[in-house]
Amino acid sequence: MSGARAGDSKGAAAGGAGGRRRLARDTLSRRVILDAAEKVASRDGLEAFTFQALARELNAHPTSLYRHFRDKDELILELIDDLRARSYGGQLRATDSWRDDLRTQARYIHEHYLRYPVFAWQMAARTTRRPTEFANVEFALDCLHRAGLDDEEAVMYVRVLGNVIRSLSAMEAGLQALDPETRDRDTLAWELEYRRLPADTYPRIAALTAPLAAIGDPTVFDHALDMLLDSVEARVRQKAAG
Repeated sequence: MSGARAGDSKGAAAGGAGGRRRLARDTLSRRVILDAAEKVASRDGLEAFTFQALARELNAHPTSLYRHFRDKDELILELIDDLRARSYGGQLRATDSWRDDLRTQARYIHEHYLRYPVFAWQMAARTTRRPTEFANVEFALDCLHRAGLDDEEAVMYVRVLGNVIRSLSAMEAGLQALDPETRDRDTLAWELEYRRLPADTYPRIAALTAPLAAIGDPTVFDHALDMLLDSVEARVRQKAAG
C-alpha cells in the first residue's frame, strides 16, 4: 500500500492540469520562456499576462520560471529587446549619408511597432537597458555626430528623435490594436462629425475637413521624420555660419 501511494504521489507531481505532464526543469530555458511569453502576451494582452498564465502555456510550475527571470517586469523588458533584435538587430549599417541612416533606423522602428502592437506602449515608455537598445542609441549618436552636431546637441536630438519616432509609432500601433468597432467609430468621427461643425465657429476645420479625415494617412510618419531631419540640417548650417 505504501509503495502504491508513493507511486501515485510521484505521478501527480509530474502531471499538470488535466493530467498533462509538466515539463522537466531542465527543459526550460530563457529562449523557450521568451517564445511562450510572446505567444501568451500577443494572444491575451499584457494585462492578462502573468507567470501563472505563462506556466500554463508551458505546462510548467510557475516557480520554475523564477529560475530564469526575477519577475514579470524583467521578462517583459527582455522580451521587448529580443523582439527588437529579431526585427532589425544587426541590420543597421552606416553609409555615407547620416540622414539616410537615421531614416532607415526610424523606418525599422516604425515597422517593428506595427508588427507587435500589443507591446507598443511598453516599448515606447520603457528603457530595456539591453544590447539592442544600446546599439540603437550608439547608431543614432554616430549619425548625429557625422551630421556635425556637438556632443550636447547630439544627445538632445537623440532624445527628441527617439521620443517622436516611438510616440508616433506607438499611436499608429495603438490604433491598429483597437477592436474593429472602436477603430471604425473613431475613424467615422473624423469623416462625419468634423464635417458637421459650423463653419462660422470653426472656419479652418470646415475648409480642411477632407484632409483632416485622413486619420490613417501613412505619409504622416514620413513627414514628421523629414521635419526632424530638416531641423538637424538647419542647426548644422546655423553652426557653420557662426
